[in-house]
Amino acid sequence: MFDRQKFKNLVRYVCWKCENNSSLGAIKLNKVLLYSERESYLRSGQVLTGETFVKRQFGPAPIHILEILHELESEHVIAIKDTIEYGRTKRRFINLSSEPELSMFSKEELAVVDRIAQDICWRHTAKSISDKTHDDIWEMADMGEPIPLFTVFAVQGEVDEQDFAWAKEQAALVGAAV
Repeated sequence: MFDRQKFKNLVRYVCWKCENNSSLGAIKLNKVLLYSERESYLRSGQVLTGETFVKRQFGPAPIHILEILHELESEHVIAIKDTIEYGRTKRRFINLSSEPELSMFSKEELAVVDRIAQDICWRHTAKSISDKTHDDIWEMADMGEPIPLFTVFAVQGEVDEQDFAWAKEQAALVGAAV
């Protein structure tokens, strides 16, 4: 189940956590959210926020991200600024407030988010982290198609025809439920 408030607080937290890093753009924000959700699911079998990710050009992206960002901006919690860097438009997120409400997150969840945010914001370019998410599962999905969270298990090893058939069956079931 999608927990909208928890997802909103997670987005706010990532913007706050990475405020000293001018490299937090849309691609990196989306990847921090993706990998945090995946890692939580892999470690505990439980979703972090229950957000759904869909196939986009630069890798999986959360379906609620734009509306959440606009809410945070209208609440004056973050500022969204488009800049031109190396001839390309980059959307940046600037924290405008104090630390977000974190009581809905466990210490373990925050530790996962912190580790992933640090890795992505400080050790990757937008291109390198985007390329990393163009895995077999992303390749198999159609543009805009939801990528079920359980497919994270497939990218842990080799994907064979049996795995592919199972994933398609599960995706059909998830699609029917959405």
